[in-house]
Amino acid sequence: MISAGEFRKGITFEMDGDVYQIIDFQHVKPGKGSAFVRAKIKNVMTGSIKDTTFNPSDRFPKARIETKEMQYLYNDGQLYYFMDNETYEQLPLEKDQVEKAIVYIKENDNAIIRFYEGKPFEVVAPNFVELVVEHTDPGVKGDTATGATKPATLETGAVVDVPLFINTGDKIKIDTRTEEYLSRV
Repeated sequence: MISAGEFRKGITFEMDGDVYQIIDFQHVKPGKGSAFVRAKIKNVMTGSIKDTTFNPSDRFPKARIETKEMQYLYNDGQLYYFMDNETYEQLPLEKDQVEKAIVYIKENDNAIIRFYEGKPFEVVAPNFVELVVEHTDPGVKGDTATGATKPATLETGAVVDVPLFINTGDKIKIDTRTEEYLSRV
């Protein structure tokens, strides 16, 4: 059991027969009245997000989430196929289950798949990936002192802001959690 006063980002819990993950939370102590917890929670199976408030003493059963590292194989246009590295079983996933992470995963790369009661509900890309810039506008010499950025399309289709000195064909390191450029490789 977990109380609402112990909520942190990423914690999963069961409420009203569904499983929710904390996206954001805030402990509020108003001048008058009792304290409460304002939270943004996401239903892990449907992906719906809602804002709600809890009494800090409210208690919920913690949801057991399994994680497994699997290899991304290919996309057939509708489904994305991942392979279990131990049993070699293939797992087809729908676009809505993979859409946030798939823009940072190339074929044959590993990703973390999260399961609740044997059902996959989320794909998590590695924290840091190295990808080749497929297209970006050329930087202008002398324009680098301002710290300005420009959009760059990567080999997987992701678009990130990069410094002006990055050119098409450069390999760059991206933090997938914040979707930010880190360095040139």
